[in-house]
Amino acid sequence: MNSAMPTDLISPARDTAAVHDGAVCSSTAWHALWTRSHCEQLVHDQLAAKGFDLFLPKIEQWSRRGGQRHLIWVPMFSGYVFLRAALGKASYVEVMRARGLVQVLGERWDRLATIPEGEIDTIRRIVDARVPALPYPFLQEGQRVRITRGPLTDVEGILVRTKPNRGLLVVSVDLLRRSVAAHVDCTWVVPA
Repeated sequence: MNSAMPTDLISPARDTAAVHDGAVCSSTAWHALWTRSHCEQLVHDQLAAKGFDLFLPKIEQWSRRGGQRHLIWVPMFSGYVFLRAALGKASYVEVMRARGLVQVLGERWDRLATIPEGEIDTIRRIVDARVPALPYPFLQEGQRVRITRGPLTDVEGILVRTKPNRGLLVVSVDLLRRSVAAHVDCTWVVPA
């Protein structure tokens, strides 16, 4: 088992002020950088070398190479790296020059999407606690979902209510204008 945690999860620049365009800005926000497949570390390393504050959360996952199973560190959110900065046009262009980067999420350089500080702190706490974690489909109440395991495999319906590990799946017969609800294990549900 690989017990060493990667050192690149959090860059050393953790203060709330970021330097860009020759000025100090105190209104930093977290942004999501969308990367090419398997380029999260490449983008992280390039931008960290330029002094940007980055967060690349990783989790342990089993991998099979050469017929043997190994625990390896993989990005928690495949294809994404988090950047904390107050991006002006010049710093945005500098970020966009990173090899392997597709885009910074948002409409354009002056209307970038932000991630609430609380969500990043929660992810950071999970990483720091080193509790077992795994990717999980993003599900919302009212969303059409499909069951992936168990006796209801491949059944599709609407997720009406979720609890920590249970949900209520509604299946309808349109012609009759009637529905039936069944309790399901949310770990067996993915977006349809």
